Amino acid sequence: MEFNVKTLEGKDAGTVALSDEIFGLDPREDILARMVRWQLAKKQQGTHKTKGRAEIARTGAKMYKQKGTGRARHHSARAPQFRGGGKAHGPVVRSHEHDLPKKVRALALRHALSAKFKAEDLIIIDDLVAAEAKTKALVGTLASLGLTNALVIGGAELDSNFKLAAQNIPNVDVLPVQGINVYDILRRGKLVLSKAAVEALEERFK
Repeated sequence: MEFNVKTLEGKDAGTVALSDEIFGLDPREDILARMVRWQLAKKQQGTHKTKGRAEIARTGAKMYKQKGTGRARHHSARAPQFRGGGKAHGPVVRSHEHDLPKKVRALALRHALSAKFKAEDLIIIDDLVAAEAKTKALVGTLASLGLTNALVIGGAELDSNFKLAAQNIPNVDVLPVQGINVYDILRRGKLVLSKAAVEALEERFK
């Protein structure tokens, strides 16, 4: 399918052919949800930790004699029911990662791209190049394109001026094409691809 290409100034710059296998799928929410869950689980540090009764620095002596006090039978003050005791079944340091097949991950990316295309939230820019590394100038340029919340994907190498100008703009993320991912696509309103990024995606899913 043909798609209009624009310049950063908002002028027409011809058209580009988009593959139906990448941008023309009917998006499936279940696949996208599985991918987002996989990504967020992989990002989790898993460094949460509480001390169990074996790790508490407290005497292990029996609190008082077993019989004759009329009170409940207790042993160590490190038991979970006491103030200052260990935590029962608390969180431990672990990895939250889980498996997701490589084919499902690749399919999820295609569904995310198709979802943006179907929602008319896809914009293709001829070349992501800034004349100077000025944030104020780039904010005005993006505003003229209606981009206040967007993910911008460039080619394998990002223009240094564009990258520097964009890195301080809130709600605008800039990534090279090899960093494209489902979570970032879905969390931003618009998806902006350069022609180089489109070519790289076509090559990747060939």
